[in-house]
Amino acid sequence: MNRVRGVFNNFMHSERYSRFTLQTEQDGERRVEVKLSEEGVDGDAEDGAGGSPTFRPALRGQSKRSLCLQLTAIVLIFIIGYMVAFLIHGKPKATPNCEAKVFVKNKRFDVPPEPQQQLTWADITGLLENKLTSQAFDKTLSDFDRPSRLAGSADDTNLGNKIFEMFKELEMKPWTDVHHVRVQTPDSTKPNQVIFGLNVFKPQGYLAYSGTGKAQGPLVYANYGRPEDFAVLSNYKIDVKNCVVILRSGKISFAQKVANAEEKGAVAVLIYSDSQDYNYVPNTEVYGHVHLGSGDPYTPGFPSFNNTQFPPTKSAGLPNIPAQTITSTMAQTILQSIGGPVPDRDTGFLGGQASLSYSLGGIENITVEVSNTLVFKEIHNVFGVIKGFIDPDRYVVLGAQRDAWANGYASANVGTSTLIELAKVIRDMVEKDGFKARRSIVFASWSAGEYGSIGATEWLEAYTASLDKSVLAYISLDGIVQGHGSFYASASPLLQNILDNAMKTVKSPTGNGTVRDMVGKTNPMRPMSIDDPAYPFLASSGIPSISFHFTSSNSDEYEYYNTFLDTKDHLDYKTAHKTSSSAAVAAQLAAQMALRLVHDHVLGFDVTAYKNLFNANVHRVNNHIYGLIQSGQLKDVSVNWLYRAKASFQRAADAIDNDIRNTDLNDPEACRLLNDRIMTIEHSLLSPYASPIETPYRHMVFGKGPHTLAAIAEMTNMTQLHTELALATWNLQACANAMVGDLWELDNEI
Repeated sequence: MNRVRGVFNNFMHSERYSRFTLQTEQDGERRVEVKLSEEGVDGDAEDGAGGSPTFRPALRGQSKRSLCLQLTAIVLIFIIGYMVAFLIHGKPKATPNCEAKVFVKNKRFDVPPEPQQQLTWADITGLLENKLTSQAFDKTLSDFDRPSRLAGSADDTNLGNKIFEMFKELEMKPWTDVHHVRVQTPDSTKPNQVIFGLNVFKPQGYLAYSGTGKAQGPLVYANYGRPEDFAVLSNYKIDVKNCVVILRSGKISFAQKVANAEEKGAVAVLIYSDSQDYNYVPNTEVYGHVHLGSGDPYTPGFPSFNNTQFPPTKSAGLPNIPAQTITSTMAQTILQSIGGPVPDRDTGFLGGQASLSYSLGGIENITVEVSNTLVFKEIHNVFGVIKGFIDPDRYVVLGAQRDAWANGYASANVGTSTLIELAKVIRDMVEKDGFKARRSIVFASWSAGEYGSIGATEWLEAYTASLDKSVLAYISLDGIVQGHGSFYASASPLLQNILDNAMKTVKSPTGNGTVRDMVGKTNPMRPMSIDDPAYPFLASSGIPSISFHFTSSNSDEYEYYNTFLDTKDHLDYKTAHKTSSSAAVAAQLAAQMALRLVHDHVLGFDVTAYKNLFNANVHRVNNHIYGLIQSGQLKDVSVNWLYRAKASFQRAADAIDNDIRNTDLNDPEACRLLNDRIMTIEHSLLSPYASPIETPYRHMVFGKGPHTLAAIAEMTNMTQLHTELALATWNLQACANAMVGDLWELDNEI
């Protein structure tokens, strides 16, 4: 064989094959390119340089006759081989078209060709403005207006089925997620009651997940039930231990009010709506829940599927004392005879009832009896999806609850209608306007939101192992329209720049400039409260989340929430009869944020946004520990390691920010790997050392529990402080390591 090769080489007159390259042409076909060397064969043979080592020059002294015979033999062998191949395989097959593939972590993702004409971002925002109109919302709001939609009822199920069919008509491959949850309802045979002197009140409203039984004790008025309100009582030498506390609605959630009172030793809680905060008829009944958490409190940390083996456990956020709402009329009767010292005006205890002195009490006894019962309810979450064209396994979730105590026009109808309109419009953009999202959008209709985001939380608990790798962000549509003239939002720091960019382009519902112009110099961002529907996504599952609300200029609260007065007429009154146009603007805002996240090559998160938060929190921890060391209460504890972990986090964030600026956006694999690092940030801030059963809100910044930096900065148990400081340090360092990505790039300076 070597002699054959030598003859062939000699025949080419000193031209030989030096190398073969597989060249990819612009048309996608792959061809072999042959590059020739122009050096002499003899020289190569002598010095051993150049050419392929498998091709050698012909031996000297061979005759021309032998060369001809060998060439003839080569030609015959070639012809015979070709004929044999033809008989075996038939006609040659066409060269396969090599489509682009992206290989990431041993997983292959087919990358379809880019569409011929790509919509610009200006095209997308223009389409949203033209399609999301007040006229469309007029019809949808009317279609979904229901007199009753209590979670788990036939009305709730029928509404869910209607949404399912609409998603099906839009070819969104709908599916359902069914859970069997325990909710608390009044006992029809034994109504709840409040006895004060000769007065026996039997309110119709109630607080789900209240402790049950009868409690009796001196009545104490404690304003809104905040820690600072109980501090005022202490200043007046009033101890609430073994007392019944009466509080007014507002400022904090019902669950927080009851938890604060129970912590102070109260035996029961009454809550009413004061005329200073709520301008409606005095006999209005109020509903709500007092679970200091979210989801089914009897399956904490795990999903309530029908086949779940329910253990004998319950959420640590359930109160043990009875809690009950009463009307403003009932409260006025009680507070007129409460007795005790009168608070100063500067305490903020004086409400809007002109006939009341708002005495602090502590003298007259009162009895509270709560007989609520637990019942099983089957609830249905409904989903639809518009799949992405490049990374369909990554998605943004748009969600809205559809249940309510009654009509729930602002609390449920507006959000559900917005969800449906967004699904219609975005689907229409894909089908008719050539919009090709890189990633997917999931539309979720939740049930049992009024009982503490049960439907959403159970879904998170069911699929927690995979959601952090797939869900880019959660955008809540609950309560997005509550009034007219003002705006506020709550969000993960990672999403605040995305919100701000959308506010700069969406026109204000007032007709003057943009939403950003409407806010002016005011900072619209508020801390996310525990009763925010987006809170479990952020604090329990580590998913960047956002909620936003258009409100009245003179109030941040929609006063008709949790009452039967949450109707179309009342919301129209609060929005100056611009409910539909306000809903259209809110939909545009949500759509711009969602589409920006599924449209761009690299996720537009502000990856350095947590730096300032960690600086402030670590500084507070340092000051607290320094004070304990100076006082001699704490020894052999240093904050240096926490500072080093913070520095590692900041370097990792800066590295991602730098890589974003220098990444080739036309390289799908590079973009996906970079997005993987971005998506680790929020989820890595969940403490792996906190139990989801005992501490469901595991986020070290926005969570609740001893693992948070805020709790460490106030901790007085020295042993616990030492432990939690160490765990928080490693939690922060682990987040920095996850952001770096490659093992060999880890920052080991800690």
